[in-house]
Amino acid sequence: QVQLVESGGGLVQAGGSLRLSCATSEGTYSNYAMGWFRQAPGKERIFVAAISWSGRSTYCADSVKGRFTVSRDNAKNTVYLQMNSLKPEDTAVYYCAAKLGTYGNYVPQSVADFGSWGQGTQVTVSS
Repeated sequence: QVQLVESGGGLVQAGGSLRLSCATSEGTYSNYAMGWFRQAPGKERIFVAAISWSGRSTYCADSVKGRFTVSRDNAKNTVYLQMNSLKPEDTAVYYCAAKLGTYGNYVPQSVADFGSWGQGTQVTVSS
C-alpha cells in the first residue's frame, strides 16, 4: 500500500482550468502506475486518465481527451492532472490511485486494477 494525498480541487467557472496534484508517501520504493478517477453524486467511480511508471505512456477517457493532461514527476513522487476547458459535467470528487509493481509503459485503466487510493478532492464547475 502507498499513501496518496490529492490537492488542487476547488470551484471554477466553466471554461476555466485547475491542476490537481497527488503526492505519494515517503519511502515508496515500488514502481507504480498512477490513475485519476472521478465520482459524481449518485454515480459510479469512473476512469479519467492514467500514466505509466515510465511516464512515456498515458491514456485519457474520451470525455476528457484534448482537455485533460496527466503527467508525473517521479523525483517528487507526484502525479498531476491538468484540467482545461472545464465543463459543469466535470463536477465530481476526483481520486488518484496507484497500482504497485508496474514497470515500463503499462497503463491500467479500470478501478479494479488499482490497489491504493487517495481520499479525493472536490472539483465543482459552475455554468
